[in-house]
Amino acid sequence: MSVLEAVRPLHGKLTAIRRDLHAHPELAFKEHRTAELVARHLQQLGIETHCGIGGTGVIGVVRGGRGLRAIGLRADMDALPITERNTFAHASTVPGCMHACGHDGHTTMLLGAAEALAARRDFDGTVYLIFQPAEEGEGGAAAMIADGLFERFPMEAVFGMHNWPGMEAGSFAVHSGPVMASADRFDVCFLGVGAHAAMPHLGADPLLAGAAFVQAVQALVSRRVDPIDAAVVSVTRFHAGEAYNAISDRAELCGTVRTFSAEVRDMLEQGLRQVAEGVAASHGVQLEFAYRRGYPPTLNSAAEAIRCADAARGVVGAERVFTDRRPSMGAEDFAYFLERRPGAYVWIGNGPGAGGCTLHNPNYDFNDEVLSIGVAYWCELVRNLLATVK
Repeated sequence: MSVLEAVRPLHGKLTAIRRDLHAHPELAFKEHRTAELVARHLQQLGIETHCGIGGTGVIGVVRGGRGLRAIGLRADMDALPITERNTFAHASTVPGCMHACGHDGHTTMLLGAAEALAARRDFDGTVYLIFQPAEEGEGGAAAMIADGLFERFPMEAVFGMHNWPGMEAGSFAVHSGPVMASADRFDVCFLGVGAHAAMPHLGADPLLAGAAFVQAVQALVSRRVDPIDAAVVSVTRFHAGEAYNAISDRAELCGTVRTFSAEVRDMLEQGLRQVAEGVAASHGVQLEFAYRRGYPPTLNSAAEAIRCADAARGVVGAERVFTDRRPSMGAEDFAYFLERRPGAYVWIGNGPGAGGCTLHNPNYDFNDEVLSIGVAYWCELVRNLLATVK
């Protein structure tokens, strides 16, 4: 019997769990009900359970054989501050909050893997099941690391999985190297001298400086970044003034920077500051500049990516496992784990989605048909990495 056939009887139970989680979403570091559900399920399976890791994180410990090797499998639990537009029975019951990124499905698949692994224990070593809080911009992975994750639960490698709308349901994409980009933020404020719009020569126009800044930063990627490297600099907000007939004394801009390279990341931070300082000097205005680093790039280690691809092929066949998909300029805090341990983060296809919608969309929903496939992948990966000694 294949591992997929072995876990299919769990499908009905997993669907009910996933839809319950979808109906009761919780934001970053507030996943109290979700964490309680996870812990209760693990404890009912007889799995050693640790709660409150990095806030609301939960760790399950499943041991097989006498092996000393250990790996970690991670699922994120938090939802997004988005108002759901779906009207199906399991739609969000929490106003302004929904599982628009599929973390309800990720949590459910790892719970399914916990049940299957605990029942079979056909591996030699320890599996740490990492139910992580606060992936959506709040750095729950970093919080778990700061709380001693890798010291308390020593593992040689760590693995993650995320659903990917637009990919055939149940297919896999495995990257060797970059998967997701870094995500940094910048804030620029030009401080000038306000004036009547009919007498601009009496002021120092910060809006003009802001417009020059927007134009100038486009050259950072086109002229300073090697064309072979990927990078994005986007100004996403520009606010100046309130009236038709008055020149404001301040212009505020903000935006994001994305790249896969530490060197490019450093260069773009420096470049943005240089451009802002130059624009301020040339327009006779003052400058306030802030650059905040967010998630680092998510970079798979090559050896672990190969093992993930092999496990996926063992579940769905070689024709449904892709190793040539382009990485995404989105960001993921699983990157913090990969800075500390080798590992890999894979995508599982979620299908086309309702109306073709993708992640972070108010009409999104996780595809329950891939739950068993995700569980089977986790089990196959564990069996491959922690093979029973014969």
